Amino acid sequence: MSLNPQVRMLHLMKDVRPSLRMAPGGDFAAWQEKARRRLNERLGLPLERTEPNFRVEWTNDENPDYTETRFLFASEPEVDVIGHLLLPKKAPREKLPLVICLQGHSKGVHISLGRPVYPGDEETINGGDRDFARQIVARGQAALALEQRGFGERGGTEKGPACYQPAVQALLMGRTLIGQRCWDISRAIDVVGGRFPQLDMTRVAIMGNSGGGTATIYAAALDERIGAAMPSCAFCGYLPSIGAQYHCLCNYIPGIMNDFDMGDLAGLIAPRPLIVVNGRDDGIFPLDSAKEQADVARMYYAAAGAPDKFEHVVGPAGHRFYAALGWPVFDRLTGWKEAL
Repeated sequence: MSLNPQVRMLHLMKDVRPSLRMAPGGDFAAWQEKARRRLNERLGLPLERTEPNFRVEWTNDENPDYTETRFLFASEPEVDVIGHLLLPKKAPREKLPLVICLQGHSKGVHISLGRPVYPGDEETINGGDRDFARQIVARGQAALALEQRGFGERGGTEKGPACYQPAVQALLMGRTLIGQRCWDISRAIDVVGGRFPQLDMTRVAIMGNSGGGTATIYAAALDERIGAAMPSCAFCGYLPSIGAQYHCLCNYIPGIMNDFDMGDLAGLIAPRPLIVVNGRDDGIFPLDSAKEQADVARMYYAAAGAPDKFEHVVGPAGHRFYAALGWPVFDRLTGWKEAL
C-alpha cells in the first residue's frame, strides 16, 4: 500500500517518452513547425495584442560607460512591462547587437543592473556574476534588462519574487506564467526595434540565470528573431529538476512532459547558437541530467546541419552564472564580437 501520491507520479514521469521528439532521420523543418505550434499551445499563447503605449520615464547620461533609458510599454491589455536599455558610450560601431538579460528568481531587475537595493543583494550579484547588463555594455553591446512578471516592481517584494498567485491565475485561464513572460520578451523586441536606431535588430540575443535561464530557453524556442541564447542553471531534464524537487510554480506547464523534455526545446532553437551553462554542483538542476539533455540537443543541431552551434559549458561550483566561461563561447559561436 502506498499513501504518498508522489510515488505514482514519479513512476509516470520516469516512464513517459516525449511524443514530439523527432525520429532519427526525420524532416527537421517539418518537426520544428509542428513542435513550435504545440509549444505555443502548451504555454497558452498567443495573448491579445494591444497598442504598446511606449513611454520613456527617464534617460541617465551620468555614468561614464553607458547611457541608460528606462521605459515602459504595454504587452497586452492592462499589462505594462519595465525595461532598462543600456547603450555603451564607447560603442565600436553605430549599430549594436542587443542582448536581452533576465535576472533569476530574485528581488528584481536591479540585480541584472548590478545595483544592490535590499540586504543580501550585493552578495547575490557579486557571488554569481549576476550583473548581466553591466557585463554586456562592458563588452560593447547593448543590454536590455527586463523586469519579469512576479519579480520586483511587477509583483515582487523586498523578500523576493511573488509568482504563486499570478501563476495559478494564469492556469485557471488556460495560460501559464512562463508563457506570459515569453510574450513580454517578444513584445519588447517589437517595441525597441523601431524606437532605438542604435540597435542592430538582426543580432538579438537573450541570456539569464535560473528563472531567467528558463525564460531564455522558452523565449528563444518560440521567437526566431532571437539569434542566440545563453541560458544558465536552468537546462535539465524535467523529472530530476522540477519533477522530483520543489520549485516555484512559475516553472510548470500543464502536460509539457507528454510532448517535450528540455533537449527537445533546444531543437526549436537550432540552428541558432545555443550556449547552455550549468554548475557542476547545482543540486536543483542536476548536472548528469543536464548532460543527457545536452546529448538530445546535439542530435537536433546535427539534424539542423549546425553541430558547431551548440555547446555545453560547465562551471566548477553551484547555481550561478559563470561569466568567464560563458561569454568566450558566446563570442565564438555567434561571431558578433569580431563583427563589432
